[in-house]
Amino acid sequence: MEKTALYSISSGVFLLGTRSGDGSKINGCITNTCFQTASNPTRLAVSVIKQNLTCRMIQESGVFALSVLDDSCSFGTISRFGYQSGRDADKFSGAEYALGANGCPFLLSETCAVLECRVLNEINLESHVLFVAEVCDAVTTGKNAPLTYARYQAEVKPKREGKAEGEKTIVGWRCRICGYEFKKPELPPGFECPICSHTAEDFEPIYG
Repeated sequence: MEKTALYSISSGVFLLGTRSGDGSKINGCITNTCFQTASNPTRLAVSVIKQNLTCRMIQESGVFALSVLDDSCSFGTISRFGYQSGRDADKFSGAEYALGANGCPFLLSETCAVLECRVLNEINLESHVLFVAEVCDAVTTGKNAPLTYARYQAEVKPKREGKAEGEKTIVGWRCRICGYEFKKPELPPGFECPICSHTAEDFEPIYG
């Protein structure tokens, strides 16, 4: 199966912000899987990698805020929230954000809308968890168009570097989405990340 064909499915890019059950910690991650499921009352569904700290924190608190990223969003923002773990870093440190009525963080820039949500149900999808949620509040935050996943892939995400020449030797590959490391110099044909299911083009070389 050609995984890159899935990039043609129209979808947005979002920052999913949440808090711990006791409200002592906030965290967030990037997702491209969010869609409205009903309109009266308003419901949406969002998919999160099961291994992500954000997923566990949503399960604890039952609430989240969804920042709809706009087409001014930089790769720096995507990298901050999508390419590191909240277990190792405070992702919101130094970021422009505020807390919603539900205590969850949302961005104050590079967004066109923010939705505050309460989880109603969750579905185990093996690698991911699908949260079905009630939209408790929604506000327009900017006039720019939303960032699409197709534009992110074509224009925002840096192109993968080729193998280095000379002294550098590739000793492994790291998934730029979830951080998983494949500790061999070459990726097998058709390789997929065992954690987040992204393909080889989302891996970067690890040099020895």
